[in-house]
Amino acid sequence: MEIFKFGGASVKDAEGVKNLANIVRDYKNGELLIVISAMGKITNKLEELNYAYLNQSENAHSIFEEVKHFHFDIIEALFEGKHNPVYDDVANTFVEIDWLLEDEPDNDPDYIYDQIVSIGEVVSTKIVAAWLNETGNKTLWADARNYIKTDNTYREGKVDWDKTNAIIQKELKPLLAQNIIVTQGFIGGTSENYTTTLGREGSDYSAAIFASCLDANALTIWKDVPGVLNADPKWFDETEKIDQLSYHDAIELTYYGATVIHPKTIKPLQNKGIPLFVRSFITPEGNGTAITKENNPLPVPSFIFKVNQALISIFPKDYSFIIEENLSNIFDLFHKHRVKINTMLNSAISFSVSVDDNEEKISKLIDALSAQFTIKYNKNLELVTIRYYNQQTIDRVAVDKDILLEVKSRHTCQMVMKDKNTNR
Repeated sequence: MEIFKFGGASVKDAEGVKNLANIVRDYKNGELLIVISAMGKITNKLEELNYAYLNQSENAHSIFEEVKHFHFDIIEALFEGKHNPVYDDVANTFVEIDWLLEDEPDNDPDYIYDQIVSIGEVVSTKIVAAWLNETGNKTLWADARNYIKTDNTYREGKVDWDKTNAIIQKELKPLLAQNIIVTQGFIGGTSENYTTTLGREGSDYSAAIFASCLDANALTIWKDVPGVLNADPKWFDETEKIDQLSYHDAIELTYYGATVIHPKTIKPLQNKGIPLFVRSFITPEGNGTAITKENNPLPVPSFIFKVNQALISIFPKDYSFIIEENLSNIFDLFHKHRVKINTMLNSAISFSVSVDDNEEKISKLIDALSAQFTIKYNKNLELVTIRYYNQQTIDRVAVDKDILLEVKSRHTCQMVMKDKNTNR
C-alpha cells in the first residue's frame, strides 16, 4: 500500500480536485491512503480569522463568509447543480466555527487557533472524498483526529507514537482493504478529543506518520514543481532537479529551510526504510525525485534562502566566558519562548544566533535574555545555506552583501547577510 499527499496548491480550485482524481484513477498498485491539506491559501485566511476573533475585530464574520463562499464555489463547480450530500456536510462543519464566533474568546489562544484553523483540512477532505466517490473511486473519509494522537501542546502537538500506531493498525488498516481512504494532514487529537495541529505546514509530517504506522511501500508528495530542485526558482533563474537524495541530505536541507518538504517528514520514513517520492501534479508522468537510504552526495550544490531573519548576539554582562552554564540558561530561554535557532556561532565572550523574526516572540525573548546578558540585535537579514558549497557558490550569493555571520562544516556553509545599501 502507498500514501499520497496533496498540498493546498493541488486542490486550490475545482480543476485541481479533478486533476487529483485523475491521478488517483491511474494508480494501480493496490491499497491507497490520501492525505490532503487545506485548499489553496485557506490556512492563511483562517489564521486571519483567528486573529480577528481573538482581537474581537468587526471583520471576523466577513472573513469567515469569504472562507465559506470559497469552498461552496468549488462544490458547485464540481457538482454543477446537483445537490450532493457534501454541501450539507460542509455547511454543518462550518457551524462549529459560527458558534465559536458568537462568544468572546475565553480560552488559551493556541487552543482557539487549533479549533479554527483545523477546519480547513476537514472541509477540503470532505470535498475531495465526495468527488472521488462521484467519479467512481470507492472512497471513505477518515478523521485524522481519531488516529493521530497527540499531547495538549496546541499549535505544535507532540505525537504519542505508541497510541497512534496501535489505533491506526487496529482501526484504520482494515478499512484500506475495501476503500481508498481520504484523511487530513496537519491535525491530530488529544486523549480528551480536542483538536490539535502539528505545526505550520505539517501535512507532510502527517503523511509520514500514516506511512510509518501502516508500513507503506512508499510515500509520494505531489507538488507544483517537478521534484526537489537545487534552489528555489523565485531566487534563481536557473535550477536543476535532483533525481535522487539520501535521507541524510533531505533532513539537512529541510532543517535549513528547504520548503519542498516539512522538516519532520523524513525521520519516520527513514526508521522504516520507506522511500519518499516528490512528484509534480502538473506533469504526473514525470519521475520526480526519490529520497531513499542510498547515500550518494548531491550532484550539484543546493541553495536555501530564508528571509526576514534576525541576528541576536548575546554577551555576558561581566565579560566572563560563554561557558556551559551560560549556554544552558540561553537555550532554556529560547525553548521557553519557542524560538527556533536557524544557525549559531559562539566565541569566548559571545553567542550569536539567526532566527525567524517573529516580532512578538523575539521581543519577549530579548526582554528575558536582557536580565542576564547584554544583547545586540539586527533585523531585515537573510540566511543563505549552501549544501556542498565551494568558493564559487559562496561568491555567487554574496554579491552586494555584507556577511555578518558565517558558519562552515565539511559539506555546509551558512551565512547571515544584509544588503550593502541597508543601514540597519
